[in-house]
Amino acid sequence: MTNATLLELRGWFTRESVQFREIEHEPTHTSEESARARGEELKVGGKAILMKTDDVFRLFVLSAVRKLDSTAIKKHLQVKKLRFASRDELFSMTTLFPGAVPPFSSPILPFELYLDPSVLANDRIAFNAGTWTNSIVMPIEDYLRLAKPHGIFCFTVDEGKSATIQQEV
Repeated sequence: MTNATLLELRGWFTRESVQFREIEHEPTHTSEESARARGEELKVGGKAILMKTDDVFRLFVLSAVRKLDSTAIKKHLQVKKLRFASRDELFSMTTLFPGAVPPFSSPILPFELYLDPSVLANDRIAFNAGTWTNSIVMPIEDYLRLAKPHGIFCFTVDEGKSATIQQEV
């Protein structure tokens, strides 16, 4: 079954003359599973995470080999509270589930998008495209052209290091 987000992405990429590769695969729920299903290195995967920063939801995109650093986000955006969007909040605002969120703001999702430089270390980005069974791989240049991040700053740490993620309500 094809969902509306996947159809929107396909249409947008076609209109914008983006060369992309779409992969249909078994359901994946982790970055590691997605990388295996796509036949791509883990570092190419772009994780899109919806966070509530004080009273505003924002989308953060990072390489799948990195972990979110909430202290860096708070400092850069000068916010006091930061937490992950709940599954219900995510679904009510996007009709998507965790792990299926593509790394785009408008016209796909209605959030400011922030990009970690770790994504730019690769010549392409791979991501789940609105479902757990469909992925897209596209050149990083086209991704940047379409994503138009609101900001690019370092908000991650290495996967092996402990990140500070605070759950605040």
